[in-house]
Amino acid sequence: MIQEKENNRGLHRWQMQLHELIYESEKPAGKAFDVALLACILLSIVVVMLDSVASLHDRFGGFFYALEWIFTGLFTVEYILRLICIRRPQRYVFSFLGIIDLLAIIPTYLSILFVGAQSLMVLRALRLLRIFRIFRLVHFISEMRFLTVAVMNSMRKISIFILFVLTVVVILGSVIYLVEDENSGFTSIPQSVYWAIVTITTVGYGDVAPVTTAGKMIASFIMLLGYGIIAVPTGIVTTEMAIAARNRSHSNQACPSCGKEGHDHDARFCKYCGSVL
Repeated sequence: MIQEKENNRGLHRWQMQLHELIYESEKPAGKAFDVALLACILLSIVVVMLDSVASLHDRFGGFFYALEWIFTGLFTVEYILRLICIRRPQRYVFSFLGIIDLLAIIPTYLSILFVGAQSLMVLRALRLLRIFRIFRLVHFISEMRFLTVAVMNSMRKISIFILFVLTVVVILGSVIYLVEDENSGFTSIPQSVYWAIVTITTVGYGDVAPVTTAGKMIASFIMLLGYGIIAVPTGIVTTEMAIAARNRSHSNQACPSCGKEGHDHDARFCKYCGSVL
C-alpha cells in the first residue's frame, strides 16, 4: 500500500480529518464531538463532587473509582489525538488549554504511585486536582475571547477606579477611627479601613459597627456611596463589550499547527504561528 502523501500543511489526509473532528467546532462532526466531550467533562466533575460526600463514598466508592478511570482513559485518548492531528504538538502542550488538559488526567495516574495509609492525605490533595477539568469548559465557550478582550480593555479604567475607591476607604476609615472609640471595635486605622471596605462593598459582616451619631452618619454615607461604586465597573465593562462586539470579525477555525482559534474569516495564515490555514 502506497503511503499517503502529506498535503501542503504537513499533515496526512487522515490527520486533517481528525483535526476537523476535534478542532473544527463549526463543522457537524466537530459539534458532535464537542457535545460528547462536554458531557464527559460535566459527568466527571459530578463524579468527583459526589465522591467527596462521605456517605456516598462509603456506598459507591468502587463505582466512582471505576468511572474515574473510564473518564481518565477517554480524556487521555482525546489528549493524544489532539497531539497527533496538529503539525506542532509542542505548541499545544505548553499552551494554556494544553496544560489544563494535562491537569485533567495526570492526577489519576499519579495516585497509583501513592499507596498505603500514610499517603491518604496526599491522595486527597491529588483527587482535588481533578476539579481542574472544569476549566476545560473553555474549549466550548466561543465568546470567551470576546469577553477577555472587553475585560482587558477595561483594566486600565477599572484600575484607576479601584485606586480611587481605596483612597476613599482609607480617608473614611481614618475619619471613623477618630469619631468612634475602641469599645466600638475601631481599635486602629487598619481595622477601621477594613470596616469601610466591608461597608462600601455592601457586604456588612456586622463584626464592627459604629455607635455614635457621627459614626452612623458616616456609615450611611459609605453605604449609599457603595451602590454607586458597584455600578461603575459594570458600566465600564459593558461599554468595552459593545465596542468589542462592533469590531468582532473572527471565526472559530483552528490552526492545524498550533490548534489556536480567533482568526479573521478571510485569513490564510495563522496569526500565532504563521502556518497555512
